[in-house]
Amino acid sequence: MTAETWAIAQFTVLMALVATALTLPLAIAVGWVLARRSFAGKALLETVVSLPLVLPPVATGLVLLWLFGRRSPLGQALDAIGIEVVFTWKAVVLAMMVVSFPLVVRSVRSGIELVDHRYEDLAATLGATPWRILLTITLPLASRGIVAGAILGFSRALGEFGATIMVAGAIPGRTQTLAVGIYTYVETGRESAAWGLLLLSALLAFGAIYASNRLTEARP
Repeated sequence: MTAETWAIAQFTVLMALVATALTLPLAIAVGWVLARRSFAGKALLETVVSLPLVLPPVATGLVLLWLFGRRSPLGQALDAIGIEVVFTWKAVVLAMMVVSFPLVVRSVRSGIELVDHRYEDLAATLGATPWRILLTITLPLASRGIVAGAILGFSRALGEFGATIMVAGAIPGRTQTLAVGIYTYVETGRESAAWGLLLLSALLAFGAIYASNRLTEARP
């Protein structure tokens, strides 16, 4: 494998790690709300969260391009303070975050739903605040689901293509991920290089999914 292949793989892994780290706090918050709260509009929230799973990735990318492009109000506001998103590494992270978010939320929610309410109720009767209950009881007991969700989100981010190429493009050395690189190499007739990227992508995805499955199977 060439130095270019390894550079693309390293860039993809770094972007996926950043995307996962940024996604996890919000996914935990949303997962907890869906697992522990009943409210009007809950079904609507569940639907919105799940949309990236069913929308074509290029459609998701088009929405992100519209939201963060320089012609949009948000894009103009970011441009005014010197922040450029579209066709930069930030767009790669953004696309990865959006497409992986539903998977992380679902796993976090499942992990929290497995936590026995009685532990939380007992802590509340002893005077623990809701915030302390969350940090010392709920999240530690749901940690397997949270970690499994993070790994699933990371593996999904590794393979993201449609949204990425729409909002970040395929700029060599700047926004080219494993999936985008495979597509670009095939388009330009460099099939041997594409197979190298495919092998790396498959190995990374296999390792991530295997680790997630092991965590899930290890639940008591």
